Amino acid sequence: MLLAKDISRGGVSGGASVNGSELESPATRISSDSIPVHPMGVKPLGNRYLASGPTARQCLGSLGHLPDEMILQILESLDMWSLKDLGFTCRFLYAFCYLDELWKALFLETNSQPGTWKGSWRNTLLKAPANWRPRIDCSNVFSDVMHRPFACTYIALGKYSSSIPEANQISRLERLSYDDFAQNWSSKPFILTDCIQRWPVYSSWSIQQLNTRYSTVSFRAEAVDWPFSIYHEYMSNSEDESPLYLFDKGFAEKMNIRIGHETDAVYWPPECFGKDLFELLGEERPAHRWLIVGPKRSGSTFHKDPNGTSAWNAVLEGSKYWIMFPPTAQVPGVYVSEDSSEVTSPLSIAEWLLEFHAEARALPGCVEGVCKAGEILHVPSGWWHLVVNLEAGIALTQNFVPESHLAAVLSFLKDKPDQVTGFKKDINDPYELFVERLGVAYPELLRNAVDELEEKTRAKKRKWEEAVGNKNDTGDSGGGGFSFGFGDEDEEIP
Repeated sequence: MLLAKDISRGGVSGGASVNGSELESPATRISSDSIPVHPMGVKPLGNRYLASGPTARQCLGSLGHLPDEMILQILESLDMWSLKDLGFTCRFLYAFCYLDELWKALFLETNSQPGTWKGSWRNTLLKAPANWRPRIDCSNVFSDVMHRPFACTYIALGKYSSSIPEANQISRLERLSYDDFAQNWSSKPFILTDCIQRWPVYSSWSIQQLNTRYSTVSFRAEAVDWPFSIYHEYMSNSEDESPLYLFDKGFAEKMNIRIGHETDAVYWPPECFGKDLFELLGEERPAHRWLIVGPKRSGSTFHKDPNGTSAWNAVLEGSKYWIMFPPTAQVPGVYVSEDSSEVTSPLSIAEWLLEFHAEARALPGCVEGVCKAGEILHVPSGWWHLVVNLEAGIALTQNFVPESHLAAVLSFLKDKPDQVTGFKKDINDPYELFVERLGVAYPELLRNAVDELEEKTRAKKRKWEEAVGNKNDTGDSGGGGFSFGFGDEDEEIP
């Protein structure tokens, strides 16, 4: 529950004035230790105990018996016109029916493309005047469900990305050779500071330049495909707690650009990572490179990269805060199913930072860092990572399979076929396809990877046997009692 001390003191700030039933939109000035007053005057639930006079909730009638969370669930089932009309029944519902996450869900259901972005999902869907704001005073509405998303929009990201403990800091290297990477760094996160400055895109791409050159080109931003001009409007004028993140895998074809070491290429994978073994799959390789564009606060919640691959992420504009954990870590606030097929993080990036960042930073294995424009970050195979834009920016990322992690990728493709992603639908067995190509091009690498997997299997079996013991450990010479045995000697222990 948020309390009064969590919001800026002194009432409505920024020159707002309350006149009768109207609340003028405040000019939101944000400091590092406070958040602005909610544009409708809504306050955290804890402030109810400091308030005098009736609250808006008292006018809800029978709905007043329901918690705010359940009222929100009811509103989620309404269509746009019902949601709009219900908001005029009382101040409490007026505030709730303006919650923009409700209108975002309704907009995405329409699968439509806006002619222009109007500052909010509600305004865009209803084709209201740009930046139109509600003017009903809802200062007697006390609700964390309403106020918390607004507060999360204005948290000071610098508070979390600064003062990183020395033991947690991601290593920063100027340059790196392939031999050094293969021998010492392939399983560690690091940032290279002198690597991408020679890419043509580094000096020629900016958000403004992309908007000028590719304004009519549609890019994928999570659940929508918008022309860049509309996404640019959204980036520049949105108060979403979790802004849409442009993450497009088909950008090279859409922008008609060349990638790699061919003539006129606009960028190429850094040589220090060596050959990417998934290149053997040619046109059949899974999605592996993306253009990333996003405003401040956009990013990705905790996840591992697909198919056991490693990745690099190069920042062309802006800066990103990363917090990462080794593959076997139990990340606070992240819940993984028993077979690792489902990862649940029921929190936005901002909420995770508020609730779990301090706990996570103190855990063994946690590493953090800020990757700035002109720098590139390495994500080792299997590592958990959360990333958030500290400012609007552009990045390029690519997943790859280095020699040192070939065994991990083969294991993933073979043992977790239901979790393999990115392949075209007509690829029935990615594992067999990859093994076939490896056998032709790099038979020795394939043999070494298979040997590595077999050794890991034997090690797991030994650990299991040591854990459960056997009948000889207890001096039992047979008969009666419980026994635990394995099938085939080479069978892998799950």
